[in-house]
Amino acid sequence: MLRPFLGGYSMATAKKLPSGNYRVLLYTGKDAGGKRKYKSFTGPSKKDVEYQAAAYSLKTQREAANMTVGEAMDKYIESKDTVLSPSTVREYKRSRVRDLQNLMNIPLSKLTQEIIQKEINREAKTHSPKSVRNMHGLLSATLDAYLPEFRLKTTLPQKTKPKIYVPTDGDIKVIMEVARETDLYVPILLAAFGSLRRSEICGLDKSDTTDNPIHVCNAMVQDDNGDWVIKPPKSYAGDRLVKFPEAIFKEIKGWAPNFNPNHITNGFKRLLAKSGIPHFKFHALRHYHTSILHALGIPDQYIMERSGWSSDAPLKQVYRHTLSDKTQETNKVVFDHFEGLMQHEMQHKKKKTAK
Repeated sequence: MLRPFLGGYSMATAKKLPSGNYRVLLYTGKDAGGKRKYKSFTGPSKKDVEYQAAAYSLKTQREAANMTVGEAMDKYIESKDTVLSPSTVREYKRSRVRDLQNLMNIPLSKLTQEIIQKEINREAKTHSPKSVRNMHGLLSATLDAYLPEFRLKTTLPQKTKPKIYVPTDGDIKVIMEVARETDLYVPILLAAFGSLRRSEICGLDKSDTTDNPIHVCNAMVQDDNGDWVIKPPKSYAGDRLVKFPEAIFKEIKGWAPNFNPNHITNGFKRLLAKSGIPHFKFHALRHYHTSILHALGIPDQYIMERSGWSSDAPLKQVYRHTLSDKTQETNKVVFDHFEGLMQHEMQHKKKKTAK
């Protein structure tokens, strides 16, 4: 396999195929799904195949070397415009003009790990570890596309443990009562008892809520122009059917929103202030749903399917912060069991002493 690198290329020996031809595979980066891509050079002459691959490698390196980091990032974002979520493209474009700005005018041919590390260090002074990792992720994807042999070895800020608030049953009862006569009542039911995201709630249509289970198949997000658009879910797992208890489904049946996710965020903040409950994000209603299911011993796979997760990473992050009242109930069951054993042991000792 031919492996290009900045400033030249390394020659690899072509492999002979069963057909008698020779082939060199040239690594050219990764596709939108993160899968490695290769360009194949095949022919009857070993030397000709190796020469073609080397020439192509040198040509692409020269083209890349003439680009600045900013130009390469623009080109990368444009290449993903039709395959990534509109909200992801929007975030990429925002990052392009605000983050890592000291790198943007540097030619790829002069970019070094030391330069990158200094810029990451600078950004880490004013941004959270998560934000720094996100901007570095876009840079990494860009370099992987146009300098595939440039191996980043950046030291990134240490991850911080997220502070996740999980509402209690008491919180949910108060919120529902205050929201009952507002347009947030159904969205709260959908999030707390069905684990729907804001974007999924605003992406619903009447036809989606006609039957139980309801069909979650769209999401409302902002594109790079700031306009709200309807798109399919971010992942395959996001397209799902969510069943509700009949008493709750009666409140949901035939409902459709006439607002965007920002309306939910702002309205929920006012609702919490009115209810006297300390502020937490609307998304925490999904944490409540997840924690309740986990506390009830529901299998993780069912929770993942119901919440639209393709992996168990978010699930594990949430149920580490199980509801405090449910924790107390669990503790009582455990402690009662242990105390029962100790009482039995004490009675046994008393009997032995009496003898």
